[in-house]
Amino acid sequence: MTALDKPGFAAKARAGETIWTAGAFDALSAKLAEEAGFAAVMSTGFGVSASHLGAPDVELYTMTENLAVVRNMANALSVPLIADTDTGYGNAINVMRTVREFEQAGVAAMILEDQEVPKRCPAVANAVEILPIDEGSAKIRAAVEARRDPDTLIVARTDAFNEADGIARAKAYVAAGADLIQPISRGFQSFEALKRLRAACGVPLSLQILGWLESDLTPEQIEELAGLAVFPLVALMTATAAMRANLQALSQAHSTQGLPQQVAGLTAFKSFIGFDEVERQKAKFLVRELPASLALASDG
Repeated sequence: MTALDKPGFAAKARAGETIWTAGAFDALSAKLAEEAGFAAVMSTGFGVSASHLGAPDVELYTMTENLAVVRNMANALSVPLIADTDTGYGNAINVMRTVREFEQAGVAAMILEDQEVPKRCPAVANAVEILPIDEGSAKIRAAVEARRDPDTLIVARTDAFNEADGIARAKAYVAAGADLIQPISRGFQSFEALKRLRAACGVPLSLQILGWLESDLTPEQIEELAGLAVFPLVALMTATAAMRANLQALSQAHSTQGLPQQVAGLTAFKSFIGFDEVERQKAKFLVRELPASLALASDG
């Protein structure tokens, strides 16, 4: 499956054929997720905020800042990209522009949540402010109307902490045209609760494998419920732990000998990131040889 195979990606997700997905926070982590064998990649707003602003996920970045990161990720991938588009960055009219911009950037799906603007990450916030259900539904209707390709998936996320409210919202968002429903782990706290949501809303779920879902659910249980199954933060937390360990050791020893975490080899990394392909394209298209001084500089 390639990024251009949106019909196949959309059909699988809508049919509940689980697409296992890794979260990424920039183009490099997205490429590593694809290399690992994931069928799709999701941009995580939590990770984008942390890696690009060094700040928490409280919608501090703008739509265009997120779009720039997502566009680079889409350009680096040959598998579908699912974009975390937060609240759509405003009301239903803002959502329409958000959908068009991210669709043009090359994403295969967008996740829109029903919090008030600016949002707060429900994984860490004690409480969040939720839109009235009719306003949340209107934003989903606007997103569905704005997309130009019917195979661009609209995933409606409800941040309701209460199961009954979450089910009511899920049903309303499906009626508004949502392709999948994404609950938060705090709103549905058991496999049986997720099964009730899946039965009530009538479409597959998009599950972020965090909290109790990460520790308590088996892959088979997830596949019973989900069109999309995402591990959103493994890459971010892995990179953070590895860099922290090596940088702390480096600051003490002032030497790269004996670092606690393995470091990628430069030659292999240059090949992975595309230097070999650039050299092939240079040989194919550049009609003049680079001056020796510039060629030497480019080796650095």
